[in-house]
Amino acid sequence: MADILLFSYGTLRQADVQMALFGRRVEGTPDALPGFASRMIEITDPDVIAKSGTRWHPMVQPSDDPADAVEGLLFRLTAQDIASADAYEVDYVRREVTLRSGLTAYIYGERAENHAA
Repeated sequence: MADILLFSYGTLRQADVQMALFGRRVEGTPDALPGFASRMIEITDPDVIAKSGTRWHPMVQPSDDPADAVEGLLFRLTAQDIASADAYEVDYVRREVTLRSGLTAYIYGERAENHAA
């Protein structure tokens, strides 16, 4: 089965979160999301806070400055990994974006009703 590309700019890069979700460490390739900036949001889900160790998580949003970019890691995951990540990312929605590398990948971004990514 083909790998699913997922770009992470937040807690999915943490070893403890990866172990909790995927049962293993996942190596990523550096990449960036051009035309976006990040801000912090407060997470209230106790399971997410327990896994990540913090209630403050980054969120990306389109930037008015085309020079802006959010740095992160590009992961190649399985469908099972994505299902685990979807269950963890309760305050986010998964959508496709184009990265600086030209690759199309999923990110977890702001829900449509909150206007963004």
